[in-house]
Amino acid sequence: MAEVPLLGASPLVPLSHYVRELRPKLPPVTFTPAHSRLAWIPIHVSIIVVAALAIALGWVPWPVFPVLGLVIGISFSCLTFVAHEAMHGGIVRNKLARQIVAWFGFLPFALSPRLWAGWHDKIHHAIANFPDDPDIYPTLAEYNASPRIRFFVNAFSLGERRWRGVLSLVLGFTVQSAHQLISATRSGFLSARQRRIAIFETLLGIAFWAGIAALVGFVPFLFIYVMPLVVANMVVMAFILTNHNLSPRVTVNDPLATGLSVTAPRLVEWLTLRFGYHVEHHLFPAMSSRYAPAVRTLIQARWPERYQSMPLVTAIGKLHATARVYKDDTTLIDPKTGHEYPTLMPRPVGSATTSASASTSPITIPVREPQLATG
Repeated sequence: MAEVPLLGASPLVPLSHYVRELRPKLPPVTFTPAHSRLAWIPIHVSIIVVAALAIALGWVPWPVFPVLGLVIGISFSCLTFVAHEAMHGGIVRNKLARQIVAWFGFLPFALSPRLWAGWHDKIHHAIANFPDDPDIYPTLAEYNASPRIRFFVNAFSLGERRWRGVLSLVLGFTVQSAHQLISATRSGFLSARQRRIAIFETLLGIAFWAGIAALVGFVPFLFIYVMPLVVANMVVMAFILTNHNLSPRVTVNDPLATGLSVTAPRLVEWLTLRFGYHVEHHLFPAMSSRYAPAVRTLIQARWPERYQSMPLVTAIGKLHATARVYKDDTTLIDPKTGHEYPTLMPRPVGSATTSASASTSPITIPVREPQLATG
């Protein structure tokens, strides 16, 4: 039996260990697709269409345009959360059905479902916060070696209370999607043929929005698409950045070490399909997040010292106040100021106050090579 790798004073535990312990305790219904969530697509599409027509046809006075743009943007972001869950199989299982649902859900960003499947489902979930994770921020060595990385970190990233970091929220998902499409073959998560299909799907989305622009004109398009896209970026990135970017780099796929779940008002959690339950999602990617609270309850009972969660607003504040470059696996540094900040870390076993039913015994497991996550 190999030695358990440590992260500070805490062990790194493979995903498979958590799954083996939790899965038998979950009722069978939690592993069935939440088909009713398909209803979100016509609901949000109807909201978008009615609001767009109200702007384009002048049904409302122009001061109402920004309000309708905000509403459209919220629906854009909600469709993106539907697409995310659908691609994992949490809403429909059939592969073609997943692709169709995701194309409509990702249409606001003109994001290819095929690209998302390679980038997010296949790679990110298998190696979250590994050095090769496409969503992780760079190390100090990578920052110093690359002018391109330095530019993007210095100009756009949240940290050190620099307000220009809000650009990571305003533009982040759009820019990241474009970058992943450009580098998909080089990064190894799409073949040349798959990338051509992803480019076609992307161009199809761009053509759709170009057609809308031609129909409605420049000013209405600003409120029908441009402003809503900014809103959708901010909503989606607020969750994406807080899910992993306060956490350490690792070499074992341990969702309780590499992820943070964020809480929000009940209405926000309902609209975003509980996307903030992100630790739970990485444990069971194919499970609809409708059932994530049941997973959270089990985690908090079994591993209270390891589970990490905080309010969404608090997590965004921590992103704003810390840094995004890794000096080492558990230390963030701002290269321009030299200020250092610890990453979030699981507490050592036994450090948390637990209920009588909670187990606080040390984790003893055989260490295996990291396995690819499925879903």
